[in-house]
Amino acid sequence: MNDATETSFPEQNEHTPADRRNALVIVFLVVFIDLLGFGIVLPLLPLYTTDLLVPLMPSESMRPWRGVVLGLLMASFSFMQFLCSPIWGRLSDRVGRRPVLLIGLTASVSFYALFGIASEIGAQGHHALALALLFVSRLGAGIAGATISTAQAVIADSTPPENRAHGMALIGAAFGIGFTFGPLLGFASLFVPRAGAPGFAAATFSLVALILALRLLPETLRTQGSAARKRWLDWQNLLVTLKTPSVGLLVMIFFLATWSFGSLESTLALVNKVILNPDADLHVELTKEAARSTERYNFLIFAYVGMVLMLIQGFVYRRFVRRLGEIRFLRAGIVLLWLGFTSAVSVLLVRQSLADSGWLIPSALAAMTVAVVGFAFITPSVHALISNRSDPARQGEVLGVNQSAAALARILGPMCGPALFFVGNSHIWPFVFGALMITVVFFLALRVQPATAH
Repeated sequence: MNDATETSFPEQNEHTPADRRNALVIVFLVVFIDLLGFGIVLPLLPLYTTDLLVPLMPSESMRPWRGVVLGLLMASFSFMQFLCSPIWGRLSDRVGRRPVLLIGLTASVSFYALFGIASEIGAQGHHALALALLFVSRLGAGIAGATISTAQAVIADSTPPENRAHGMALIGAAFGIGFTFGPLLGFASLFVPRAGAPGFAAATFSLVALILALRLLPETLRTQGSAARKRWLDWQNLLVTLKTPSVGLLVMIFFLATWSFGSLESTLALVNKVILNPDADLHVELTKEAARSTERYNFLIFAYVGMVLMLIQGFVYRRFVRRLGEIRFLRAGIVLLWLGFTSAVSVLLVRQSLADSGWLIPSALAAMTVAVVGFAFITPSVHALISNRSDPARQGEVLGVNQSAAALARILGPMCGPALFFVGNSHIWPFVFGALMITVVFFLALRVQPATAH
């Protein structure tokens, strides 16, 4: 190790098994907390159409603007992740992983608490102030959540290349657990008289993770990149990352796959409305009572999605990736995601006959499950492949670029999915679009070859 590294990071010369174990546990908690809050908030946001936006924009002529505001509220989190992921990643290459994760957790405590305060204010009838605070809370949570690329860099620091996919799947399992319990917590909150309960609960969990990180999280960065001393975000290096064939191709694959899956996620509540309220006009908001009933089912369905992610990445993927390899899992995931989209198209086209036979809900769940399993295979595979093909001194920056591209995809998905959903009465076009995009991804994935040794 060179002198500069020893001077900047004297405690990092040796990593004991306990240090590595503590790092992995804290990273698991960081990702879990991030997705716990996201899982609470995502199914709740459509309710604010009725609770906040209708009182602020009551006339029917203002209805399109309600949709615009709701879309901006939903996209604000991902927009800040898009902007901040490369910056956090590069900063973690410069000052270390530990301080960046601690800052992110501290911000999570603050902004989830603000989400709870905004919900309380909205319940008291101060709709404009509540909406403004909700925007601030989602923007801030996006900045805090952008540190997930640093969490991935900790995994890369703490695992040898042959175990990298196994470690990245640990993040996927934490993602799934958070996305399971977040919606369940949101579901329970519908029966609690305090409107701010979900936000305050998420803030409390973030505080617990922060305390544990302060006590247990070691610094895992071994080397300090010389370029990291210049600027927080180097656009030239960012372009170099994207132009590197072995890395840029994987970033593009993950970007397109996440965009297509984001179209599915953003229309899931609308599909639930079709299935659970077949006589409802999709162009008109449900009554408050009907909306609450539908949202209870939405929470449970989102929790089911999280459970599938948890089981697949936490058990199936981690068990078999060493035997089958990341590239095979990547291609299998792409095929499954394509099958999920095409199955969704089929279900929607024949939904009336399926409803008459009692098979509509099971068929819809089966199609969604196949798509989620596919995405669960893709995500850790891409992260591991990118990490193994990146300069160790730039792990945070490169993984941050990939996370930023995924955040951009999560902005585009909600923009395209709901708009395509209302093209025609069959509501198949978001899934046709997803299937076509995944077809392109499949041919790109055929170009991914095993890496040569560094």
